[in-house]
Amino acid sequence: MVRKARLRDAPAIHNLVSFYAQRGLLLPRSLSSIYEHIRDFWVWEEDGEILGCCALQIVWDDLAEIRSFAVKEGRKGEGIGKALIDACLQEARELGVGKIFSLTYVKDYFERFGFSVVDKSELPHKVWGDCVNCPKFPQCDEIAVILELDGSSGGCLEESFQADRR
Repeated sequence: MVRKARLRDAPAIHNLVSFYAQRGLLLPRSLSSIYEHIRDFWVWEEDGEILGCCALQIVWDDLAEIRSFAVKEGRKGEGIGKALIDACLQEARELGVGKIFSLTYVKDYFERFGFSVVDKSELPHKVWGDCVNCPKFPQCDEIAVILELDGSSGGCLEESFQADRR
């Protein structure tokens, strides 16, 4: 079942994220960072085990990021990831977030939810704060995807990001 993460879930979230970070597929996160951002996380728990996690982190006025999205190896294709992304999207709508982005290697997966690929240069500079800790910085090979929830026409991010570019 999908639910908001609790403090006791932090070590399991850390293990999931670390598994994929060691393979270069996710940005590493310290256990301390996970505790600090535990309210951002959704988890899939089954029989007391955390099998998936995903965080919705607010970035700016109407912009949020889906990050630390991981499903336990061997459990993909069972709807765990879909349920986690759906939970983040619903929470974003409830908060009034207009746009959600993610940096990913699985763009096709995000496109199923309506995300579109955008050039990373279209994202505001605030997004890159965590990137300096990535071993791939500044040669990031992740793909930026974005979903507009506010009903505006797709593709025009300029207005939202003008203040950040000045």
